[in-house]
Amino acid sequence: MSEIMNVEEIFGKNVFTLGKMKERLPKDAFKEVKKVMDQGGELSMETANVVAKAMKDWAVENGATHYTHWFQPLTGITAEKHDAFVTHPDESGKMITEFSGKELIKGEPDASSFPSGGLRATFEARGYTAWDITSPAFLKEAATGAILCIPTAFCSYTGESLDKKTPLLRSMEAVSKQALRIVRLFGNTGATKVTASVGPEQEYFLIDEKYYKQRSDLMFAGRTLFGAPAPKGQEMEDHYFGVIRERVGAYMKDLNEELWKLGVTAKTQHNEVAPAQHELAPIYETANIAVDHNQIVMETMKRVAVKHGMRCLLHEKPYAGVNGSGKHDNWSITTDNGVNLLDPGETPNDNIQFLLVLACIMKAVDVHADLLRQSAADVGNDHRLGANEAPPAIISMFLGEQLEDVVKQLVETGNAESCLEGGKLQTGVSTLPDLVKDATDRNRTSPFAFTGNKFEFRMVGSADSIAGPNTTLNAIVAEAFCEAADILEKADNFEVAVHDLIKEYMTKHQRIIFNGNGYSDEWVVEAEKRGLPNIKSMIEAASTLTSEKAVALFEKFGIYTKAELESREEIIYETYAKTINIEALTMIDMAGKQIIPAVVKYSKVLADTINSVKAAGGDASVQTELLKTVSKKLGAMQKALNKLEKEEAKGRAMTDAKAQAFFYKDTVRTIMEELRTPADELEMIVDKEIWPIPTYGELMFEV
Repeated sequence: MSEIMNVEEIFGKNVFTLGKMKERLPKDAFKEVKKVMDQGGELSMETANVVAKAMKDWAVENGATHYTHWFQPLTGITAEKHDAFVTHPDESGKMITEFSGKELIKGEPDASSFPSGGLRATFEARGYTAWDITSPAFLKEAATGAILCIPTAFCSYTGESLDKKTPLLRSMEAVSKQALRIVRLFGNTGATKVTASVGPEQEYFLIDEKYYKQRSDLMFAGRTLFGAPAPKGQEMEDHYFGVIRERVGAYMKDLNEELWKLGVTAKTQHNEVAPAQHELAPIYETANIAVDHNQIVMETMKRVAVKHGMRCLLHEKPYAGVNGSGKHDNWSITTDNGVNLLDPGETPNDNIQFLLVLACIMKAVDVHADLLRQSAADVGNDHRLGANEAPPAIISMFLGEQLEDVVKQLVETGNAESCLEGGKLQTGVSTLPDLVKDATDRNRTSPFAFTGNKFEFRMVGSADSIAGPNTTLNAIVAEAFCEAADILEKADNFEVAVHDLIKEYMTKHQRIIFNGNGYSDEWVVEAEKRGLPNIKSMIEAASTLTSEKAVALFEKFGIYTKAELESREEIIYETYAKTINIEALTMIDMAGKQIIPAVVKYSKVLADTINSVKAAGGDASVQTELLKTVSKKLGAMQKALNKLEKEEAKGRAMTDAKAQAFFYKDTVRTIMEELRTPADELEMIVDKEIWPIPTYGELMFEV
């Protein structure tokens, strides 16, 4: 029997929690730390030195030899540089371990080799990391030993943000400040801040490591660039919520244990829709901690998979023809005295504060639908969005029948006199209880759905950082709150003014509400009639960042400067071009060195068979016809390969980042599909013993 795990004992074991701080710090030092965490400001150097020593002592007691400023550059993943807790030996030659407040608060990693979108020249190397005191330090246990990881922001020598965390923290302050203005209008004087909370569901695939290592496309691109459908996919709908296989269950058990030790509130695990696809969901946390923890989740998933002889695939579309992976970003805002601003209560039609908040969010999502779409854009997500497995690329809001009815009443009459009740769902079995029924159903096709007391932003890609989507959400809602508060704070009659404003916002922005089937062709037509944007790709969304509207929004709240936005647009083009270039080169390599030689070999086997059969006086018509088919498809492959080699070289030589990105999208990717089609058709014909790479059946069903 396996060792029994006590979750309460191990949870947060590897985290320098507030509780551990309280135990180890003098009262005055702890009080100062707590004040800065809650209200902002800077620690005195004296207190920083005390915190640093306590943190180092705790880390060393738990086996750490090094520390790192753990940050999130614009690569979308994390970065770290390890420094040992050592200084010069003393006179007797004894090694001394030290860690100062200065080292805790600030680091100086080289900034020249991270994406900057032109903010930094290659020769301009200096960058700074700054301790995020609100996100606890933690110990990462890996082959390098135990490393003390200190969550930090990352900026350039000239002060520009070069990371995902800094804009997120700025946006959290912005939405808190503006939301406080709203709750003050309704008499809440006790709240001192409003916190954006996030719960990101994480989907992923597992694959046997031996097959992973035989597929250079998985190793270099994270997805299969070739592959015919397996005889069975997800059509039987038997994998979703099905019994978890033993090997996968052992992986999940270890994954949970590792995450719990790191303070990640991993709660839900289950099989997802596609074979070998699974999901992990945590409990809600403060937005910046949720972002940090999601990065830890993705990294831990990959590390634990290797220990189990598997690899974890986080790409949004590792396999063609089956469900891709997303990351549903559940977002809400709550005051520090316990009021969830997205809780409608029993009678939402009477909850004026909730209705104002809802009206402001309707406005925010409608006005900035393009920015919200951009925040979920990445290369892998282009394969997923709008593919009948994820929300469409068109932004809309799902409110459900109850709230839609309330909005309709307010728009038509200015008053909502009633709201739909949930009632009871009768099971029809005497031994089963009748179930309390929600007042509305769910809608899995909606990109931005209200789900009781939060909004679920369903567009985010599985491999993507959730920092960008939540930065944008916080920013656009902060703007809507700000504009509403500007009006209401000056009103002579608040009650009349707030009712008028709710009706005005809901009337003007009701086009963003759609409760129907987002997968239908009719919705695409209807959305166009409503004037809603339909931005179909990552690079088409990039320019929304530098529109006059976006610059005004982000600069108003100090979240991004215009230069920072321009840099991020440039990085998007560069990232897209580099990603597709890697995929194209991988296809060229696989086609030229593996697939075509294997098909040539099979052709020779057929030709030899034809000659042997004919020599024996037999009928070789079937073999001859098969050879003709194989030769035709082989010719199509070679033609597409030659074309891809030529166009890839042309694209690589381009110097304008935007033009290059669109060339890779419109030209190179099209040819990649031309190369894949005959290759996948040949896979269905060529002898399995000769086919050079593992098939979809092996990849998805032998885990």
